Amino acid sequence: MRVCVCTIVHHPEDARILHRQIRALLDAGHEVTYIAPFRACNATPWREISPVDVPRATGRRRVRALRAAHRALTEHAAYADVILLHDPELLVSLPRQVRERTVVWDVHEDTAAALSAKGWVPGPARPVLRPAVRHLERRSERRHRLLLAEDGYRSRFRDDHPVVPNTTYVSDRPPPPPAAGRAVYVGQLSRARGTLDMIEMARPLTAGGVLVELIGAADADVREPLRAAQREGILRWYGFVPNDRALRIAEGATAGLALLHDEPNYRHSMPTKVVEYMARGIPVVTTPNPPAVDIVEPADCGLVVPFGDPEAAAKAVLRLRDDPVLRTGLGERGYQAARARFHWPVHAERFVAQLETWAGQSSVTVPEPEPEPGPEPVPEY
Repeated sequence: MRVCVCTIVHHPEDARILHRQIRALLDAGHEVTYIAPFRACNATPWREISPVDVPRATGRRRVRALRAAHRALTEHAAYADVILLHDPELLVSLPRQVRERTVVWDVHEDTAAALSAKGWVPGPARPVLRPAVRHLERRSERRHRLLLAEDGYRSRFRDDHPVVPNTTYVSDRPPPPPAAGRAVYVGQLSRARGTLDMIEMARPLTAGGVLVELIGAADADVREPLRAAQREGILRWYGFVPNDRALRIAEGATAGLALLHDEPNYRHSMPTKVVEYMARGIPVVTTPNPPAVDIVEPADCGLVVPFGDPEAAAKAVLRLRDDPVLRTGLGERGYQAARARFHWPVHAERFVAQLETWAGQSSVTVPEPEPEPGPEPVPEY
């Protein structure tokens, strides 16, 4: 099976896209063409894929990236058995050759609900954009195949669609126990994800001998506060680190932070970072978003603190610092629950099988052209 994967929004080394889905396709012996913003993110493509570089869509600067993606899909996707799209923007004007193929939209988030957390979208435009987004979703459901990242997304659509949850790799060897002295965060840094709260809680934690480590790319409006906090010496900000390396850095931490705000998009989206912390035996400190609570409380693997309360979050971390029995027990139970419920290879088999089924149902056959000189591949950096 030949699969063309495309994103202009996500980092090329996005955990779900590259480390889970593409890795699963390659392991199953399939060919992958990956259209993504490699140069813009200074990312080196894997040797096993066929990379195609496009600009990255950021903030309100999206037209150039969309045009480049249109050209890339026209050239590279018409001969794929499946086209896997990861950005709703890509659904707006698909090339005719691509619309006739098996197109799959991987639904990562509640796009309309997420508008409230996107600082680059003007406030007055959000009420106008929400119904437009819902219309795009309904149209896409009629024309294409859908994969959902959450069970909670089912209610947005008329028909039933398969769910590929955003889980993680969980080693069969238990991780080292959590130590005292570090609170970590892994993921995109934004206001809605609690970045300013983590900066504020870093001050009392630093005074208490606990280093706050933030691992991830940051939205434009929080970069300067992060740089200022790093200059002040109250936290360490790594910037973007590929998911596998980021989790190795996090391993052994006192606490894993998931201080999401009470945003509509988060009320029915499982915070993947919570599962990743559990898989690494790290006690979780989370705000009371329902999906996070539904994971953490039954597994007894973390502490829940109020929304927007950096002081309470800092006290929770200090409690874990001071109680080795508590933090070790939380870490062990989290690992066991992650191994039992959230091991990605179990879901990877279903993901690959679903794409294979849809590829087999395609009624359009396009012969592959004879090889001819084409554009230079993306160089390794």
